[in-house]
Amino acid sequence: MDVDEPGLRARLVAAGVDLVLREGQSAVSLREIARRAGVSHGAPRRYFPTHVDLLSAIAREGFADLTARVEQTMRVVDADPRTRLTALARTYLDYAAAHRGMFELMFRHDLLDSGRLRLRETSLPLFAVLADLVAQLRRPTDAPAPVLAGALWANLHGIAQLWAWGSLPLATGAADDDALLRATLDAHLGPTLT
Repeated sequence: MDVDEPGLRARLVAAGVDLVLREGQSAVSLREIARRAGVSHGAPRRYFPTHVDLLSAIAREGFADLTARVEQTMRVVDADPRTRLTALARTYLDYAAAHRGMFELMFRHDLLDSGRLRLRETSLPLFAVLADLVAQLRRPTDAPAPVLAGALWANLHGIAQLWAWGSLPLATGAADDDALLRATLDAHLGPTLT
């Protein structure tokens, strides 16, 4: 019997995370997650009344994973703000490439706007790290740090999406996204002084 089984909610979310990572966000269904968790197909409804609730819980795990990766990067990279920002951006692009299904799920508009799990607030600490680094690097004539960080984030997100779709490699002839990352940082913060 799976009624109120301790840890069932966590098992359901873990099964959903595994499904997203292996097969992408479109493969996620309450029934499939229940099957993988070894419970009845109605069990997920006890914890997740809607499909959006379940997807939001799965996406929250993606944000936790990305946040942990960024925190690890920030601990390892002990350098000037530009180097730290470059490392953060690299971590973001690498996560998007390695965890495509999760990355797409994390930024689904319907999930970010769903009020139940406050998924939007889950992403804000990552943005705060980005904005703090941008604040240290912005020029006096630049837009305010949060606006500049938002533009940089949008650019990085666009690189991640367009690279995954094959558009950027085709258009630029680039074999990797390093030149695009450097150009993005230079465009938003000015070129590095050598």
